Amino acid sequence: MAATLSANSLWKVQASDLTQDLDLTQEELVQLLDLARKVKAAPSRFAKSLSGRYLSLLFEKPSLRTRLTFELAIKQLGGDAVVSIGPIGDREPLKDVARNLDRWTNAIVARTFTQDTIEQLAYWSSVPVINALSDMYHPCQALADMQTVREKFGRWEGVKLAFVGDGNNVAHSLMLCAARLGMDFAVATPQGYEANPGVIEKTQELAADSGVKLTYTHSAEEAVAGAHVVYTDVWASMGQETEAEDRKRIFAPYQVNEALMACARPDAVFMHCLPAKRGQETTDGVVESPQSVVFDQAENRLHAQKALLLMMLS
Repeated sequence: MAATLSANSLWKVQASDLTQDLDLTQEELVQLLDLARKVKAAPSRFAKSLSGRYLSLLFEKPSLRTRLTFELAIKQLGGDAVVSIGPIGDREPLKDVARNLDRWTNAIVARTFTQDTIEQLAYWSSVPVINALSDMYHPCQALADMQTVREKFGRWEGVKLAFVGDGNNVAHSLMLCAARLGMDFAVATPQGYEANPGVIEKTQELAADSGVKLTYTHSAEEAVAGAHVVYTDVWASMGQETEAEDRKRIFAPYQVNEALMACARPDAVFMHCLPAKRGQETTDGVVESPQSVVFDQAENRLHAQKALLLMMLS
């Protein structure tokens, strides 16, 4: 991604696509999060930044936070959005969908079942494509999470984030961002549900450069020990409904409850990308506790995505 804006701009880079977290360089990642902080502090300053811009929002999966925060972000920045709900590429080839949308709108935001759909949209589209969630990555969620961590601890360096549960798309995006921002990262999963080996390998390379500590374990207590942030997600994501009952049994020892939170630092916070199945991956008491910042994360989806849109389209 080339730098396209003047040195005295609020941001100095312009992204082409965000298909996965590593489409942003480390410098771009930090600049985006710095911009998100500015956007949150003074939203009216950016109110006309996307005037005359229109975005396509494509949703293969149901959505509350992703759809509403993207629609609000676009409209609060002065632009507008059109929404399509349903499978992408069923009625006509995906490459045709992409080349229609890029004639009508200035960017494509897609929440899909597969990473391949995101990559094909990016390949065929001449306008920026944003991954709003796929089976491999959830980069917009990770951006909001990194913004929330800095708000709570004033820094990223030296902060330990522990992820407990399925080695899924959220875990992938978190570990790729944490390693570049100087955060120690621990992940605890049941055997057979580890994170993608390729993502682990890339995270290890990034950690070697930044000097952060990585921990991969099957013990929730080991992962959470001394953590500043304890993070979990649903045990069965959309598309895994047939596995739900088996996963309840397998993941039961990985529930983030009051006893597990006690293994973390006294000032630790609890994070969840939502929606949460209370009584499964976490308890109602943890979600509603003073340690919980789940709604701060949800709010920051709006601000982080505004910053992303500004970098891509302004």
